[in-house]
Amino acid sequence: MKFIKDNRKIFGWIFFVISIGLVCLQLGYLFIHDSYQVEYVDNRLFYLITILCVISLFLAILLLVNLGKKYKLIGAGLLVMFIVVNILLLVDSNKEIKNITSLSPNLKQVLSIKENVASGEVVYYRSYYGIFVRPKSVLQGGTDAEYKVEWLANDIAAVTYQSADNSLQQFIATYGDRGSGINYYYVGSEIHGKWQGEAVEVISGPDGITVTEHHNTELFPWENIEQFGTLAVVLKKNNEPIWTISLDENFDVHSDATEPTVGNISLYKTTMEENEPIKLAYKGEYQ
Repeated sequence: MKFIKDNRKIFGWIFFVISIGLVCLQLGYLFIHDSYQVEYVDNRLFYLITILCVISLFLAILLLVNLGKKYKLIGAGLLVMFIVVNILLLVDSNKEIKNITSLSPNLKQVLSIKENVASGEVVYYRSYYGIFVRPKSVLQGGTDAEYKVEWLANDIAAVTYQSADNSLQQFIATYGDRGSGINYYYVGSEIHGKWQGEAVEVISGPDGITVTEHHNTELFPWENIEQFGTLAVVLKKNNEPIWTISLDENFDVHSDATEPTVGNISLYKTTMEENEPIKLAYKGEYQ
């Protein structure tokens, strides 16, 4: 406390600059939001930043201006009221727009999905600049559903939820590439061959992808396989996702098909229950 007291002017100006910076951030957001369809990665950030802005300004005034005890108490009371009002607005906002936000394990990617509770529209947002995102694609409606997020890799997030017709749905958000980053490639072709994991086997062949779990084998034809980005495919049955196959970070995509397969893949079962992806290793060409 003595250190702060001795340097109160310095800290006061620091808090004042922070408050001005946050005001500029909010004003900039309001401008680009209307002009470029840019939003915060989570709508609740708007209210949290506003609260931080006012707290910083209050601390700056306390440190830079010699106020009497009476005015300090009045200011503190107004600050508390302002914070309470913004918290209530934050809670009310999340009832209208449900935010599904998740940070990747390496803290480099942010998954952002927003659901309009009234209309049931679910939109996936892509990172734009830092905490700013723009709408990328519309998912099948969730109608205030529960969402389960599992990061299959630092750049692959699997989002499982139930749609309006109570069918199970899965969306895969991808943020990377396993090749040069220039050419598009098909995951099914890149994993051609046999893959083995704990109690499971995956075979990618001419007719599709076969999954064997505990001696139960099921073939998923190519027309029932949906690719997301260049990192994952979802295997479907009766238009519902059953499995997701993703390329691990050590997987190498080669332009030359004669080069040996390097790396692992992961198999993830579509369910709302807690489960972990299964790592598989390459066991040779499909015969």
